[in-house]
Amino acid sequence: MTTTHARPPLAERALSARVRAVPPSGIRRFFDILATMDDVISLGVGEPDFDTPRGIVEAGVESLREGRTHYTSNYGTIELRRALAEHLQRRYGVHYDPATELLITVGASEAVDLALRATCDPGDEVLLHEPSYVAYIPAVVFAGGEPRMIATRFEDGFALDPAAVEATITPRTKALFLGYPCNPTGAVLPDAVLDELAAIAVRHDLLVYSDEIYDRLVYGTYRHRAMSALPGMRERTILMGGFSKAYAMTGWRVGYLAAPAAILEGIVKVHQYGIMSAPTMAQDAALAALRDGEADVERMRAEYDRRRRLVVDGFNAMGLDTFEPRGAFYAFPRITSTGLSSEAFAEGLLREERVAVVPGSAFGPSGEGHIRACYATSYEQLEEALRRIGRFVTRARPETGA
Repeated sequence: MTTTHARPPLAERALSARVRAVPPSGIRRFFDILATMDDVISLGVGEPDFDTPRGIVEAGVESLREGRTHYTSNYGTIELRRALAEHLQRRYGVHYDPATELLITVGASEAVDLALRATCDPGDEVLLHEPSYVAYIPAVVFAGGEPRMIATRFEDGFALDPAAVEATITPRTKALFLGYPCNPTGAVLPDAVLDELAAIAVRHDLLVYSDEIYDRLVYGTYRHRAMSALPGMRERTILMGGFSKAYAMTGWRVGYLAAPAAILEGIVKVHQYGIMSAPTMAQDAALAALRDGEADVERMRAEYDRRRRLVVDGFNAMGLDTFEPRGAFYAFPRITSTGLSSEAFAEGLLREERVAVVPGSAFGPSGEGHIRACYATSYEQLEEALRRIGRFVTRARPETGA
């Protein structure tokens, strides 16, 4: 007699174990609530409030008018790659061959996905700081790697501790993943820390993925250095960046990846079978951004800096300790004085005062006790948001009797 065992319904077994293991984004629920409400000031979405500068837009429009609506090389247009190579050489002193070492991608997000899928084997460990951007851990998991998280601390300005990195390395560790300037904290890596992380990578023969999408948005005396420009790092670094943040081009979906030719050749395999090429008109717009967009970058960066000072001072004045973010466009205030969890704070603030922020716990366990507030919105909106947050904090604090 043959015994048959009923299988679970197809819907329960259709998804891969990797996909089932990754929870939905911790940010999504708050934006679902926000979509049902009026008069909300959103400090949640990490997107410039500026429109793409006119000269860049006109370049994209002219590209369409000239009939540039066909595929480019898998690597991207050679004109954009040459301009990008010149840009990286000029700013950071690192040279890439535009023919074999630069790839134009569909945003920096595709660059991250490509880098991991092309280089991770099952069981490879990838060391990753947290709090960090919500997509990094899923990208490692989807690629078959195993993320090993290293907590960063408010007291250290959320910079990654080299000693903690070295202590986490095992024989299975293949790579270190860095996302600095950091989303969500606004942290940057001091020169001494960056140098020591590079030395650790060389000493332990690690690959380094470096997402530098916010490289142009740094403030005060801080000067960004590309990881691949450091001694011994060009041969082991996969450098990722893009045009979305500095040039206000999020919807154009154009980024880039730079790596030694032997590594990039494999990465292009993943790109060509999955994407073919980044949008042609977006590449032409990005070329205009590199050639003529510097004044626009500086104009927007200066305004972000003005907003940064307003937001940081405002949070500190209401008793929400906030370290000075030196990069990107996020503040990461500590909200433990209210007695609320980061999720309860974010949900209460949204419902009671119509201000949207993101709970720090969405970015990893060490983000608990913080919220992420994006200051890529108008100065006047930020002033009103701070007034509303101040009212909420006053009610929430235990000592007020609320």
